[in-house]
Amino acid sequence: MQNPISKSRRIISKKGMKELKKSIASLEHDIKMARLSLHDIDKTSGHDELFERVEKLANLEALEESLENKRQILASAVLLPSKRARLQVAIGSIVDLIDQQGRLFRYTLVDSFEANPSDGRISIASPLGSNLVGKTVQDIIEWGNGIKNNQLRLVRIM
Repeated sequence: MQNPISKSRRIISKKGMKELKKSIASLEHDIKMARLSLHDIDKTSGHDELFERVEKLANLEALEESLENKRQILASAVLLPSKRARLQVAIGSIVDLIDQQGRLFRYTLVDSFEANPSDGRISIASPLGSNLVGKTVQDIIEWGNGIKNNQLRLVRIM
């Protein structure tokens, strides 16, 4: 069965593209080292060496699968356009929001696989991200879980 990632286009930021390429290079290096490590094990040795070889083969297989997934993402990735209409929030938009206490929050809207809230990148599929899409400056963004609702005012789209 083919991975669904390869069937769709993914919009990705410059930072996300750089991180993806770096991750692919790192995996390629790890696979090379894992293969070299396998050659160092004597296939005809004792039980311990056989067990070690099986573990290293399993690790190599996991690395290769991860590399293939990342290559599929890269193959379907489309870099965010450098000039976009900044009238409405869309994937790739950088937004400034203010809460009711006057605190400023800055987020970049990205695809789910690129999201990292601690770095200010939120998924367009997240509750806040999905409510931001299509909004314009001065709109109030509301989201919540039914018990507690949150409100932020959109003050800038970049």
